[in-house]
Amino acid sequence: CLENTDPRTRGRGIQLLSQVLLQCYSLLQEKEVLHLVLFYENRLQDHHLVIPSVLQGLRALSMCEVLSPGLAVSVLKAIFQEVHVQSLMQLDRHTVYSIITNFMGTREEELKGLGADFTFGFIQVMDGEKDPRNLLVAFQIVHDLITKNYALGPFVEELFEVTSCYFPIDFTPPPSDPHGIQREDLILSLRAVLASTPQFAEFLLPLLIEKMDSDLQSAKLDSLQTLTACCAIYGQKELQEFLPSLWSSLRREVFQTASEKVEAECLAALHGLSACLSRSVLSSDTEDLLDSFLGSILQDCRHHLCEPDMKLVWPSAKLLQAAAGASLRAYHRVTRSVLPLLLEQYTKHPQSSQRRTILEMLLGFLELQQKWGHVEEDESTLLSLRAPICSVVFSALTDPSVQLQLVGIRALIVLGSLQGFLSPSDLELVVDHLIRLALHEEDSQSSEAAMEAAGSLAPIYPKVFSGRMVPRLEEELQSEREEESSRDHCSLQQRCLQALAAVSIHTSIVRETVPVLLQHLRKVQKGSKARNAQDVVSVCQSLHRVALQCQQDAEGCWYYHQTVVPCLLAMAVQAATQESTHPLLGKALLEEEVLAAMVPVISAATTHLSPELAAQSVSHVVPLFLDGEVSFLPQNSFPCSFQPFEDGECLEAQRRLVVLLMAFVCSLPRNVAIPQQERLLRELLALSCSCNCPFTATTAAKCFAGLVNKHPAGQQLDEILQLAVNRMEPGLAEGPRRTQALTLLLWVTKALVLRYHPLSSRLTDKLLGLLGDVELGPAVADGFSLLMAESPDVLHKDCHADVRIMFRQRFFTDNVPKLVQGFHGAGPDMKANYLKGLSHVLNHLPKPVLVTELPTLLSLLLEALSCSDRVVQLSTLSCLQPLLLEAPQIMSLHVDTLVTKFLSLASSPTMAVRIAALRCAHALTSLPTTVLLPYKARVIRALAKPLDDKKRLVRKEAVAARGEW
Repeated sequence: CLENTDPRTRGRGIQLLSQVLLQCYSLLQEKEVLHLVLFYENRLQDHHLVIPSVLQGLRALSMCEVLSPGLAVSVLKAIFQEVHVQSLMQLDRHTVYSIITNFMGTREEELKGLGADFTFGFIQVMDGEKDPRNLLVAFQIVHDLITKNYALGPFVEELFEVTSCYFPIDFTPPPSDPHGIQREDLILSLRAVLASTPQFAEFLLPLLIEKMDSDLQSAKLDSLQTLTACCAIYGQKELQEFLPSLWSSLRREVFQTASEKVEAECLAALHGLSACLSRSVLSSDTEDLLDSFLGSILQDCRHHLCEPDMKLVWPSAKLLQAAAGASLRAYHRVTRSVLPLLLEQYTKHPQSSQRRTILEMLLGFLELQQKWGHVEEDESTLLSLRAPICSVVFSALTDPSVQLQLVGIRALIVLGSLQGFLSPSDLELVVDHLIRLALHEEDSQSSEAAMEAAGSLAPIYPKVFSGRMVPRLEEELQSEREEESSRDHCSLQQRCLQALAAVSIHTSIVRETVPVLLQHLRKVQKGSKARNAQDVVSVCQSLHRVALQCQQDAEGCWYYHQTVVPCLLAMAVQAATQESTHPLLGKALLEEEVLAAMVPVISAATTHLSPELAAQSVSHVVPLFLDGEVSFLPQNSFPCSFQPFEDGECLEAQRRLVVLLMAFVCSLPRNVAIPQQERLLRELLALSCSCNCPFTATTAAKCFAGLVNKHPAGQQLDEILQLAVNRMEPGLAEGPRRTQALTLLLWVTKALVLRYHPLSSRLTDKLLGLLGDVELGPAVADGFSLLMAESPDVLHKDCHADVRIMFRQRFFTDNVPKLVQGFHGAGPDMKANYLKGLSHVLNHLPKPVLVTELPTLLSLLLEALSCSDRVVQLSTLSCLQPLLLEAPQIMSLHVDTLVTKFLSLASSPTMAVRIAALRCAHALTSLPTTVLLPYKARVIRALAKPLDDKKRLVRKEAVAARGEW
């Protein structure tokens, strides 16, 4: 074939040889490669039908490691000379680029020996390329030519022209593009070329200035981003000639544009220019370009800052901040001129709205100083203006306008974070202002912002805050003011507690605040007012916040734990033992609401303990509950012994404290051994089944479940679980305590489902069987929510529970078919239980999983909407709403039923159902328009009625839904 006179036949011969070489090029020897290269170079002069196969063979040979020196240059010269590349098909052009890429990767020094001829040859190869697949490779070759220092010689402009003709990229991939090339890929690839060398600057910068003036937003954005990239490698020599034009274009865009994207890119480009000029090394005879560039920016923008009502004030401030933020030198040059002006304007304008604008601009410049941290003595404008700046910020804090106060508080945080800026007397004033705003400012926004500010500054100045703020807060907390109404006093106390928690960021401050909070808790507990319970809850909420803030600091965490946990336990035990002997004392601490507020405090104080310290603590707490061992508690003289697991009517109050045991033991790390664990589990099991108080029984069940979930697998666990099953089954069958037995079953099932324990399926089947029970069925259906939802106090990741990653999906796969089967087999009275259980499971399932299962379950969900149980209705609606957005194609098939059901439920007697139905009616609008049009008039008519609903939240949803329709 290779010697045949017909070019097609010759082409087939060369094609076969090339295909063989592509399979075995790595096996060839040096002489064979030489022989083949000479043959293929000669074939480049053959008929044009043969050329594609010749190029494939050369591509195979370009990958050979045994290529003799000089052959790579010889092949490329032959291609440059003999082949008109741009007349070839796309694939063959791609082959040429591949050959060049291969040689550049392995024969760099040889190719560099060609000098600028290689660059010129490549320019001819690339000139006129249009296919995006080839352009990506060609751009990479140009980038390598430049960054690997190949000689460009006199061809710099030609190389620029051959690549810049594609700028800005205007390419939209076809809808079914199999190659996956995106416009962004081409943009970034071309930008890497254009911004790879300062040699292109004289050609590129005029092009960028021209494209910045384009009407196309995409062209503007691409030009600005390319300019920003160039600034990283240019020096002032490249920029000097073009600075006035560049500044003029950037200023015009920022002053005139309506697009936030264009504005942001202009500011980034200006920042880049300023940074580039800041990097240049000054010699005695060159002009300081940075100074003159910033001078022209100041000249064009400064006067706009004197007009706080004018529309150019913010664009001017942003331009100045972008230029100033590039370097410390630029910052000093701009702030020297701008800060005194802003301070003068602030005093000149008495209106709060104008002052707020000026202070926000000032704040922008202060925030820039944070980048450099310490304020330098010698050249800082800031230090020379310390007094007027503080005066302006402090005056904002006392202004009646809340919005101005909020900006003042933000400015205070920034000033505080500038090391060495605030003097000791300024700091005292700062603390005084924060106390006044936090405690006495009527507007809650300012009060909360002041507390947050105190939390930000406290770790920087722990001595000032622990020495000045904490005593003042303690004083306010203890003061009993006769002239104030009790409501105002409670509000003040509430704010004191919140402020104490907010500043407890640093360990030294925590050591001051925690005793104050505990002292207040004791005082509140001893009182006999009706508000006691609420006051105790408030203190617990503050203690909880402090606990969370201490968690990352080992020393603070242990101090907090050994101070707070024994104190809370002692107070609770005191109250419970008093209750056993004098039933009217210490009542507040035993209320469910108060005990529930103590749980997160003890839990947060325990979860982050090291295993050694946790073991030390558990050795005291567990004996307290099992054996009444009170010696480790502060003030441990109690009226009678503490025996929460003993029988007896008078011990009811003591049994309630098992909730605190739960908070502690269920938050311990899994590797901490619990003393007498088997005995503890048996006691908890007995209490959960036999106690008449629902609160105590549920707590005991949760504590038992939390321990079982973390218990190592093995015989001991199997025995305790068997014991639990033996207690539950008779309790569930009949008798007065069926509800307690069900609660235990639900929590134990959850503990086992989370860790994939084999017994979990047997317990789940037991629950499925109880859905048909007349008495327990509805409670079991609600229990499915408990199984699937995140539990706030036990059995979640933060308290080290054993939670497997996809337990919900597994539960769904194992049990939903059984729920559906049970629904079809149930009597009409029991169907609602199955629907409720199903909707709870679906509601907690990750949405992508739900979408895949939707076709099989949708008919059941629609049936659930007809159920009269409002929990079922609510649960189903909240399940359907996201599905309308995420699976419109499937939902479109049932649009008739959905419209009817949603409109009917929009007039439900239950407000929550009406809101959920209107949200779903709103979500329907995401279905294809053609599907919705037949229903449009009917829906708009029906949604007029809820516009007059007596509840504002319903009216709000109705307005949104009807507007969308």
